[in-house]
Amino acid sequence: MKTTIHTCLLLVVLVSACGCRRDMFTQPKANPLRESKVFKDDTTARPIPAHTVANSESPSADEFDTGVSGTNEIDGFPMPVTRAVIERGRDRFEIFCAPCHGLTGNGDGMVVQRGLPRSPAFTLARLRTVPAGHFVEVIERGYGVMYPQGAQVPPDDRWAIAAYIRALQLSQYAAVTNLPAGDVAKLQGVE
Repeated sequence: MKTTIHTCLLLVVLVSACGCRRDMFTQPKANPLRESKVFKDDTTARPIPAHTVANSESPSADEFDTGVSGTNEIDGFPMPVTRAVIERGRDRFEIFCAPCHGLTGNGDGMVVQRGLPRSPAFTLARLRTVPAGHFVEVIERGYGVMYPQGAQVPPDDRWAIAAYIRALQLSQYAAVTNLPAGDVAKLQGVE
């Protein structure tokens, strides 16, 4: 009986060993700087993606990335604020900012409605007077309970979001006297 069990076990081991083929160990792979017919340039080496930073290097902390020059937040924008920039800012704002700050920037986003601390409204007097770089810096580094978003939001999108926040602020605090006469008449119901 013992011989039969040993024989069966030996047979199982031998059959299992036959299933382990050598080609599973030596799978085909692309070796760096070798020829390859997969890519048009016939090499396995791929170009380094833009904005790639080596682990041994620290990323640059220039003014455009952080919104800060020295220790001062940048006032104004480093690029022309066009309709396309504001529309891009709105798009990014709705993705990254609205869950906490709400679609109108009043601090009543969905996560606030679910019990997280209320975000400050962008219409607060102190936030209407801060330099535009403040918003870029907060997106980059975080502030209070807000986690840093610099890894998810590239610098040009941070500035676009800041431009959109300024548009939100202006839309809610625009003086009627700044409007063209025709628009004032429309607001007053006189045309």
